[in-house]
Amino acid sequence: MSTTHEELAPVTQAGIAASNLVELIDAHLYMPFPFRRHPHEAEAAAGVDHWLSATGLSEEPGVTAMISRTRPAELASCNSPDVDPGILHLVALQIAYQFVFDDRAEEVGRHRPGQLLPMLCESIAILRDGTPPSTPLGAALADLYRQVRARCTPAQAARWAWKSREYVHGLLYEAVAQTHPSPIRSGLCTSIRSLTAGVEPFHPLYEAAQPCELTPEELHHPLMRHLSRLSADAAVWIPDLFSAVKEQRAGEMINLALAYQRAHECSLPMAVTLAIRQINRTIREFETLYEEIRPELSPSGVGYVEGMAGWIRGCYYWSRTVPRYAEAGTAPALP
Repeated sequence: MSTTHEELAPVTQAGIAASNLVELIDAHLYMPFPFRRHPHEAEAAAGVDHWLSATGLSEEPGVTAMISRTRPAELASCNSPDVDPGILHLVALQIAYQFVFDDRAEEVGRHRPGQLLPMLCESIAILRDGTPPSTPLGAALADLYRQVRARCTPAQAARWAWKSREYVHGLLYEAVAQTHPSPIRSGLCTSIRSLTAGVEPFHPLYEAAQPCELTPEELHHPLMRHLSRLSADAAVWIPDLFSAVKEQRAGEMINLALAYQRAHECSLPMAVTLAIRQINRTIREFETLYEEIRPELSPSGVGYVEGMAGWIRGCYYWSRTVPRYAEAGTAPALP
């Protein structure tokens, strides 16, 4: 995030031909991946509702209303339009679980940080040691992990658990940042956001959707690892654009657009425009590296990377209309 004050000038001088932030984002975000949805989206949505009820999460305060605003099955459908219905079901359940877990961690971490530790430690114990759960959230995670193990190979399930533990640890870092007396630097903000994104735990599910496991040479190829990071960053930074108004009002810190606003002391539309530039560079780098490595990949490797690309596309089209980010459609695009 090295944008200089000189680079801010063209945005100001050129003006913004948009009436609200959604139009601003639509006008400037580079999105080479077309809109698509899975034909079994409705079944996935019904599966999410049933699972939340069966695990008891729908009885938790605010969960039903939050799920109606976030539409996890719709996000799964846009991210994963080509996977088989079983993988779509798992993706939708995991998105729903992470929304519930993330919102709970955010609330507890801001107001009662010490009470966040038992919640996070339970998750780590389930993922690392197979410890029986003691809370509804833990029971939901244990059941999700059971379904992942049933659908994935042992190696894929182990990768899923490892990436999920990374995500859990990221929420602790976010809580520390939120309670810090002064705003954190932009670099730390993006580092924490890369962990709390929760995108990389889905990548093993896209491997499981392929005809064969990826070879170690494919999985650990330096370009493949870099593609994974680029995909996760672009996918989560895009919702940051649409959620910036909501998170600014709530006093949130870990958001790409708000990090630009703090760094440059500029208006929110200006900060969103600068964040879009960074996202566009990331997406173009993803395209370039994918074309470079594609001739070396097996058909399963290609499908795996297409799953990564799906998250970039899906997060954009979902964010545009999801009720959770409705404020972006009413916020003015000019300061």
